[in-house]
Amino acid sequence: MPIAIKMPALSPTMEEGTLSKWLVKVGDKVSSGDIMAEIETDKATMEFEAVDEGTIVSIDVAEGSEGVKVGTVIAMIAGEDEDASAPAPKAAAPAAAPKPTPAPTPAPAPAAAPVAAAAPAAKGDRIVASPLAKRIAADKGVDLSGVAGSGPNGRIVKADVEVAKPGAAPAAAPATAPAVAPAPAAATTRASAPATAAVPDFGIPYEAAKLNNVRKTIARRLTEAKQTIPHIYLTVDIQLDALLKLRGQLNKALEAQGVKLSVNDLIIKALAKALVQVPKCNVSFAGEELRSFKRADISVAVAAPSGLITPIIVDAGAKSVSAIATEMKALAGKAREGKLQPHEYQGGTASLSNLGMFGIKSFDAVINPPQAMIMAVGAGEQRPYVIDGALGIATVMSATGSFDHRAIDGADGAELMQAFKSLIENPLGLVA
Repeated sequence: MPIAIKMPALSPTMEEGTLSKWLVKVGDKVSSGDIMAEIETDKATMEFEAVDEGTIVSIDVAEGSEGVKVGTVIAMIAGEDEDASAPAPKAAAPAAAPKPTPAPTPAPAPAAAPVAAAAPAAKGDRIVASPLAKRIAADKGVDLSGVAGSGPNGRIVKADVEVAKPGAAPAAAPATAPAVAPAPAAATTRASAPATAAVPDFGIPYEAAKLNNVRKTIARRLTEAKQTIPHIYLTVDIQLDALLKLRGQLNKALEAQGVKLSVNDLIIKALAKALVQVPKCNVSFAGEELRSFKRADISVAVAAPSGLITPIIVDAGAKSVSAIATEMKALAGKAREGKLQPHEYQGGTASLSNLGMFGIKSFDAVINPPQAMIMAVGAGEQRPYVIDGALGIATVMSATGSFDHRAIDGADGAELMQAFKSLIENPLGLVA
């Protein structure tokens, strides 16, 4: 019997994805481990491998399809002795299912057709919406029958529900009178559908680019972070001259091994060691409990073509700076190519964001939930600085820690910033 290949869950948070590209076609033979497709998740674009052997007999989801729900059959594979035409009726079944709907005599079926023109998420008397959209609709009190779906085949997705007004949709509910129901439903749909078009452009020429899954996730998570996490910001100025001198010496010693340390590698180590020294900041707020972590895993912000992503240096406090440099170089390369695996970017106990290479002096970073802190690092620059009681010139960097005030008190955050500053200004502690 032919084997159904289903949309996989490539990350714990993935509910649906975009089938970016097929790397096989009907008639191709595949073996376990062969790359079949590229799938864009809510985090990155990942390769999907075959787990069975056989011949591709049908491709049921075209490449470029968005909002493909996890578990949806995307292709069929037949074994050597199986009839390649067997899956054909299966592919035709979904197309045949909607046809009987207009045929039955009950009046509600024809009445549903005009509604579908305005809100294509309704198929007959069933509303097609993602589980997340249904959950948000229930929380907001939105009637999905009056919401226009922007997903594939009119499917209602999270963005559609978020822009719908609670209480507006119930006006469409009295659809008991078939002749009257379509008009209010259409009116309600038109009112809520142009959610994105509601943003005025003031006649300024522009080019619109559809958000990819990564950018949608970034927008959602950062909005949630600023809305739900009470941020507190603490800033220190740090003298870098001793760190820069040590870095030069270490790079000379590591040259034969082909390892070159960046300032960021040493900062990762410093943040990890500071978290170990001040464990009250190596925590996560989890509703009814506070989780204190036994090691410091540092998520490092990397700008990738698809958007910001944070690969993780696991147990950075226990690793040598050369190991951190080698690992960070490999992870950053994979991040820019969209090749990170879920375990390489999911997790972390704290984050580091460095914009110093762009000349940014200082900034406040948004916490990456469920973490409770992020360190924002600016550029090292020559500034007037008091050295041994006298005014002089030093290379100084500003660093700002953002802390979740539900989990970390100001005094504890200040202690972490003090430890971080001390480790960078006395950098031998990073290699001890």
